Amino acid sequence: MTKKKTITDLVNMKANGEKAAWAVVYDACFASYAEQAGIDMLLCGDSVGMIVYGYEGTVPVTMDISIAHTQAVRRGAPNTYLIGDMPFGSYHESTQDAVHNAVRFYKEADVDCIKLEGGVRVADKIRAISDAGMVVMGHIGLTPQSSASMGGFKAQGKTTETARAIIEDAFAVYEAGVKTLLLEGVPEEVCAYVHERMPIPVYGIGAGIQCDGQVILAADALGMYQNFTPKFAKKYADIAGEAVRGIGDYVSEVKSETFPAPENKYKYTGDKDDLQKLFDEMNARSV
Repeated sequence: MTKKKTITDLVNMKANGEKAAWAVVYDACFASYAEQAGIDMLLCGDSVGMIVYGYEGTVPVTMDISIAHTQAVRRGAPNTYLIGDMPFGSYHESTQDAVHNAVRFYKEADVDCIKLEGGVRVADKIRAISDAGMVVMGHIGLTPQSSASMGGFKAQGKTTETARAIIEDAFAVYEAGVKTLLLEGVPEEVCAYVHERMPIPVYGIGAGIQCDGQVILAADALGMYQNFTPKFAKKYADIAGEAVRGIGDYVSEVKSETFPAPENKYKYTGDKDDLQKLFDEMNARSV
């Protein structure tokens, strides 16, 4: 049985130069596959809104949706470090809301950490959650919950001015108490600088290789989501293609009556005369 990693293990991995590989999943089935494959961490992300529910973005996702899916991931991967993703609106109004909803993740979904998006503007929420004894992961750069204000899902930090803002966000969340940090959709040079300056693990998604590990959406890595594939994603399998082919084969076999085949059927083992008597008896009923 795989021993679940702790935040201490993640810090030691950074110190030893060992990269962490983690993925975003939303259900017990794919969580179990990831655990069997030896994944270091799992995030049940608010991207569930797009991948599972068909929303255009992550904003509609609620705490109840997030908790339910995170519970499923925990059941599928009981021995993997699990991060809960604070959805839009769950930490924006007050530090009290932020702590309350973070506690829900810990109590109801058995997470090892929670993640929230933003830098300077959410530092007070991070500090409050951290002071309450919970492990917090920061998320800066391209933050999907704020994509509308960024003009869409666009890379951040491509100019000196915007790179400065990302670096200031990194320092702000570190000083507020995050134990790990995720940079999304930023130039490799910016991520490399933050990684060099931060004593905590710094991970990337679309942020280059000079960091402590990578995260990818399983839906992107396995070719499940067809609406949009970001530049930084790599497809390691084609589940969508196989699914369309498989369902197409099923449709064809149903229509041609080659399914179900003999091996897909159950056999009657009783007396055939008795069965015919039953049919004759039932035929007397009007329908």
